[in-house]
Amino acid sequence: MPSRNLLKISYYALFFSSLVACSALPSSNQSIHLKEMGSFHVGGKEVLISGKPIQEVLFTVGGVPAKVDPNGLYQVEQMYVQYFIPAHQKGKLPLLMWHGGGLSGVTYETTPDGREGWLNYFIKQGWAVFNSDAVERGRSGWAMYPEITKTSPIFLTKENPFERFRIGNGPGSYNKDPAKMKPLPGNQFPLAGYDNFTKQVVPRWTSTDEPTIAAYIELVDKVCPCIVLVHSQSGSFGYRVAQARPDKVKALILVEPAGVGDVKQVAALRNIPNVSIYGDFIESDSRWPNIRANNIKFQDAMRQAGGKPELINLPERGIKGNSHMLMMDKNNQEIAAIIQQWLSHKGFVH
Repeated sequence: MPSRNLLKISYYALFFSSLVACSALPSSNQSIHLKEMGSFHVGGKEVLISGKPIQEVLFTVGGVPAKVDPNGLYQVEQMYVQYFIPAHQKGKLPLLMWHGGGLSGVTYETTPDGREGWLNYFIKQGWAVFNSDAVERGRSGWAMYPEITKTSPIFLTKENPFERFRIGNGPGSYNKDPAKMKPLPGNQFPLAGYDNFTKQVVPRWTSTDEPTIAAYIELVDKVCPCIVLVHSQSGSFGYRVAQARPDKVKALILVEPAGVGDVKQVAALRNIPNVSIYGDFIESDSRWPNIRANNIKFQDAMRQAGGKPELINLPERGIKGNSHMLMMDKNNQEIAAIIQQWLSHKGFVH
């Protein structure tokens, strides 16, 4: 009997020690356990189009032509949102992820070279995550132009993000062959996945800020109080939505914001914790010193209004080589952990 009891004790000790070991595994080795996932659309409006000729369209090769009347009521400027609710929530509030210009919510999904992105990371950390495709991006769809959207879309070449997102070392640095690419020294972007990254790029309109902000406000009204994480173009959206709903946006994480909020309403942000995070190679870029300076100036205005904005320059922490696409860089998990630590320090983690 003693030997049998000893065997049982040894078995349970091994069992519980294995549980402890599993809980300490890196994020990439942990499974995702969801209570719920789904999607919905917010925002948008109806527009009536008239005076256009009826067309005869062959929708399918070998099919029968159909008459299409383009006159009528259209649903436009809506926004698609996908959400993931973990089985065991540790984040006290939902985490909303908003992407940058010419991109979609894919920004936060699997990295172009196949590693885990920030979407998976924060779900595994116990956050209810809401990842969206902004108005006229991805699954949100876009409206006819110039009848509804008054401007034409902008399309990017494969060379453009390589140079503009602080990956390549100036004009002519892109090459189809990763071995012949000319990255900035020590750049963290996964070069072998760059061509795959360009498949995420979508047409972008420069005249849709107003409906985009309206859709984000409707999203905040639907699921918040919450924390909003923004990148690049959506920096100004994050600021402005927080100014419109300061009672519902409880924290802002601004990853290289390309724009700022309304300086006349800066006082609305004084009680909202916020941090701006920047990567490397900014000083040597033609645009980013001014972009960052504009945000620092806006932060100064927040301080004068009683706010406490924070700034993290990763190179000053010894973290070097980051491009504009920090969530895709080879050290993306390290940067996500900095954000997680900031959220925990602010009291947003159970």
